[in-house]
Amino acid sequence: MPGETDLDALLRDLKPMLAEEEHGFATIPMGEGWPQGLVPIATFAEAEGASVIALTSIMEGIGLAHEGGWAKITIGANSALDAVGLTARIAAALAEKGISSNIVAAYHHDHVFVPWARRDEAMAVLEDLSKAQE
Repeated sequence: MPGETDLDALLRDLKPMLAEEEHGFATIPMGEGWPQGLVPIATFAEAEGASVIALTSIMEGIGLAHEGGWAKITIGANSALDAVGLTARIAAALAEKGISSNIVAAYHHDHVFVPWARRDEAMAVLEDLSKAQE
């Protein structure tokens, strides 16, 4: 199914979904093996090493040094890879409330990582952003 490119339609159909478990970010130096038991939800190769996003509980369980304390909000709208402005609008709405966001664009959906302690506030911001388009 092709993704949506119309920004107004994407915002109307935002459908943010909050994951129940805390997530974290880690890095694994290039050339090091993948720790046994690691089940990442996202990875990205950077010059410093492989960036990994996974459940905090998994990273703690295998002893992987990480930065925890992140909530994952999946944007339910099926955005096209070449859609323009969606992540900018999301980041701007959250920034307006002083909520930091790390956005990962995947093939079908975008995923927003916000501080765990502010996850409910972030969800309200995104729901309000969507309602403003109706």
